[in-house]
Amino acid sequence: MLLQRFLIRLLTMAITLFGVAVVVFVVIRVAPGDPIAMMLPPGATDADIARLRALYGLDKTIVQQFFIWLSGVVRGDFGTSISLRQDVLGLVFNRLPATLELATVALVMAVAIGGTAAILGARERGTAVEAGIDIASGTALSIPDFLWGLVLILLFGVLIPVFDISGRVSPQLDLPFITQFYLVESMLRLRFDLTWDLLKHMLMPAVALALPLAAIIAQLLKQSLKEVLDLDYVVLARVKGFSETQVILREALKNAALPTLTLVGVQFTFLIGGTVIVERLFSYEGLGNMAIDAVINRDLPLIQGIVLVFALLFVLINLAVDMMYALLNPRLRHG
Repeated sequence: MLLQRFLIRLLTMAITLFGVAVVVFVVIRVAPGDPIAMMLPPGATDADIARLRALYGLDKTIVQQFFIWLSGVVRGDFGTSISLRQDVLGLVFNRLPATLELATVALVMAVAIGGTAAILGARERGTAVEAGIDIASGTALSIPDFLWGLVLILLFGVLIPVFDISGRVSPQLDLPFITQFYLVESMLRLRFDLTWDLLKHMLMPAVALALPLAAIIAQLLKQSLKEVLDLDYVVLARVKGFSETQVILREALKNAALPTLTLVGVQFTFLIGGTVIVERLFSYEGLGNMAIDAVINRDLPLIQGIVLVFALLFVLINLAVDMMYALLNPRLRHG
């Protein structure tokens, strides 16, 4: 059952990625603007333009361009960036770790904030505490992540300047890193001074991304907990003398968390997508920031590579969540 489910998801992934490749390839080519014209000086001749268009394969039909690009992608060649004159895949993998670290920190924050609020709301159900949590969740959910970013910049970057509001790390620091996973590597090397500096730069964009997701987690998990708390085995745990907090943590949470797990996985993909604008706000050197630069410069190969890598991340995360849900759900595991 699990193997069949896995194979079906793999087939769905392949179809999804092909569809994304077709859509992004066509859309960015029919959009107004000529990337070649942006690269050349005002005095360039028609022959110069034609030569550069031929160099990047833009003199062929869209269908020919697509299959040439797709054959390169299958071989691991995503082409060369028009604006940066570097290999697209290398540029993407150079920025991707920063985005993944930011998204992971934001996810941990969202789970911690949302989970704590859900447990507190379920324990204090029917009281003013639960009403306050509902109001706070509604407020956090109604404000988009980029607006949270602007609020945080204004509060803690301008009015009370206690956090760094731009960049990924302080430029004066010596970085002994081998990989682009700075946060992970700094902890492995026991360079906690670098870890702290990285977290200070990451804190505000991560909070901006985490708050809307935390609100969703709080609402769904609290509702699931309230439903589970009325079941017989939970009532029996109360009869045995467990406190309400013990009942929630030891008996109710493991069953109530399953629907939330699926939601968190799906929302994590949207959280990664949300890094595009948030990274720009905080000048964070991630893949989202590069994506905006690529769009501004009409860098077609780089846009295609970034979108395809984002799509691959989305389908891989959804596959992992689907498989985890199947493993944790006995009805699917033994079905």
